Amino acid sequence: METKKYKKIPIDPDLTKRARLLALAGDETRIRIFCFMFEYGEACVSDIAESLDMNINTISHHLRMMKDNGLFVCERMGTNICYKLVRDEFVDNLEKTICG
Repeated sequence: METKKYKKIPIDPDLTKRARLLALAGDETRIRIFCFMFEYGEACVSDIAESLDMNINTISHHLRMMKDNGLFVCERMGTNICYKLVRDEFVDNLEKTICG
C-alpha cells in the first residue's frame, strides 16, 4: 500500500465558529425553535413558548444562547422581548437540513 501525504487541517476561527454553531443547533429544543422561526421569521418569547408548549424561561435561555452566537437579534417591545432570525448561509443550510 502506497503511503499518502495528507495535508494538515489547522484549527482556525471559522472552524471553531462552525463547530459552536453546530453544537447549538444540535439540541432538540433549539431545533424546534429554529423550525418555528423558519416559518415565522420573528416572534416574542411568550408566543414561541406557547407554540412549543414550553416554559418561557426555558425558551428565553435557548434564545439568549443563540442570540449570543449571532443567530438571532432581539428587541424589547414593552414588556415583551421579541427575536428575529438572522439569515445567512449557515442558517439557510440548517433550514434545509432540519426542517425539510
